[in-house]
Amino acid sequence: MTETAPPLNDRQRWTALVVLCVGMLMIILDSTVVNVALPSIQEDLDFTQSSLAWVVNAYLIAFGGLLLLAGRIGDLLGRKRVFLVGLTIFTAASVLCGLANSQEMLIGARFVQGVGGALTSAVILGMIVTMFPQPVEQAKAIGIYSFVASAGASIGLLLGGVLTQAISWHWIFFINVPFGIAAGVFALRLLRHEEGIGLREGADVPGAVLIVSSLMLGVYTIVQAAEVGWGDAQTLVLGVVAVALLAGFVLRESRASYPLMPLRIFGSRNVSVANGVQILMVGGLFAVFFLGALYLQQIQGYDAVEVGFAFLPVALGIGVLSVGFSARLITRNGARATLLPGLLLVAIGLGWFSRAPIDASYWVDLFPAMLAIGVGAGLAFPSLMTLAMSGAHQDDAGLASGLVNTTQQMGGALGLAVLATLSTTHTDGLLADGVARAEALTEGYRLAFIVAAGFVGVALVIGAALLRPDGARAEVTAGDPAFAEDAA
Repeated sequence: MTETAPPLNDRQRWTALVVLCVGMLMIILDSTVVNVALPSIQEDLDFTQSSLAWVVNAYLIAFGGLLLLAGRIGDLLGRKRVFLVGLTIFTAASVLCGLANSQEMLIGARFVQGVGGALTSAVILGMIVTMFPQPVEQAKAIGIYSFVASAGASIGLLLGGVLTQAISWHWIFFINVPFGIAAGVFALRLLRHEEGIGLREGADVPGAVLIVSSLMLGVYTIVQAAEVGWGDAQTLVLGVVAVALLAGFVLRESRASYPLMPLRIFGSRNVSVANGVQILMVGGLFAVFFLGALYLQQIQGYDAVEVGFAFLPVALGIGVLSVGFSARLITRNGARATLLPGLLLVAIGLGWFSRAPIDASYWVDLFPAMLAIGVGAGLAFPSLMTLAMSGAHQDDAGLASGLVNTTQQMGGALGLAVLATLSTTHTDGLLADGVARAEALTEGYRLAFIVAAGFVGVALVIGAALLRPDGARAEVTAGDPAFAEDAA
């Protein structure tokens, strides 16, 4: 059985939530501020265009490959312990990134940063759902977490532009240090200590090797596919090997006496479908933050700071909806009923973005898309988090949390690789036909946004067809007096 410390009072729980969100914000910001600073990093450290991608890829491979394992380690050894270890590694690696004076040093430090980021973020959602077991409070807490995790990407674009232009790219990494130290100090004081269920319940070394190898190789294959092509022999061979390793992991877990990942977590239909929907939705949304930023810079002539301001409606929409309004909708109507309109709005926003011309007006061609995406994501992310954690036992909360983060990262990596490849291929074909560069780039981005809207549209259909009404409203009204007060 899991040994637990005395429960926290209300003030301690909400303060602890802030600490967890600060840790998550630091990781989310880091993943987006780097993209804005890439041109400066390339110039300063003499990266080639192809080698520059490894500043991002080294982090993604470690982060995406270790999330699932990190979440389970949190269940086994204690989630607070794993959170603190990850926070320490991430903060120390940030210092090394900021001090980097060579390509090798920066890429190596980014890989270590990915390890720390995986350990830190994989257990956060698990700690939240165990700290807030009541449906009303849990919906509110997950809404706050979703705002930080989603809107942090938009804020990162603005912060990265300001730091890079005002000081230097080194400070996009140094800025993590005070956040990391503060989060660590308060986490030591405020987070409840849990011993975990012990290694004897899941010390599955072969399973760990199989899942980490599969996910790391899978992320590597996806990010390289954008460069070498989806039909290239390297992509096909590595993809087959990654899938074979994953199949081996599932087989191992079905037979192990003490599996690393008990397959019972997939027994909940809503948990499985919610993670699948998230892969598609995040795959579509990544088009906004990455290809959208390129469209604004290359076609509209925005600088890094202006790009950040252009994305503020997304951050504000997510913030206004996910912090308060979404929680009320989830507790009244259920997570499924809140999710579906959110997915529809995201798909509409991406479709609107796809019609943006070369000489776009921000308020006519871009602002409505940004607002629809922000509002839709503000409804969808908290709902998905609630559904994805709905079937998790307390002893498996870290694993469920790691699974949510893994599907999010895999969806983002896969979506970006597919959309970037489609966009580039279409643009190159138009350039070869003699189309002007600006028009060719715009058409390439337009195709990517149309396909991204299609991803989210498929997610909407799957969610509507397969997700079951979660009964949150009935559970809340029957068992939580806070709902009666809230309704009054």
